Amino acid sequence: QVQLVESGGGLVQAGGSLSLSCAASGSSFSIIAMGWYRQASGKQRELVAIITNGGSTTYADSVKGRFTISRDNAKNTVYLQMNSLKPEDTAVYYCHVVANRYYSGSSYDTGGYWGQGTQVTVSS
Repeated sequence: QVQLVESGGGLVQAGGSLSLSCAASGSSFSIIAMGWYRQASGKQRELVAIITNGGSTTYADSVKGRFTISRDNAKNTVYLQMNSLKPEDTAVYYCHVVANRYYSGSSYDTGGYWGQGTQVTVSS
């Protein structure tokens, strides 16, 4: 199993900044990609940003130029720096990791893992 622990989030005024972090832990795993999703009240969960092992990034159009995703491979940690926040960024933010888990011999499986979520509230 891969465990994810998120930190950060909170309440900020429009135009302000917040940062989130998510640390992955467990045994015998390797991370393929890490990312952030968010779910606003009454809406479906949506992609915010993803970063691969190689450092390639993908952002939702709504956050391009305002949010920056980064990772520390040595710490198995992903970060999300959120600037110029808007009220519509208010949501629960979830960390997501795609990882290989290794078993005896050369066998492994690939799975997706979710963090517990952290609330981000942007007031107008």
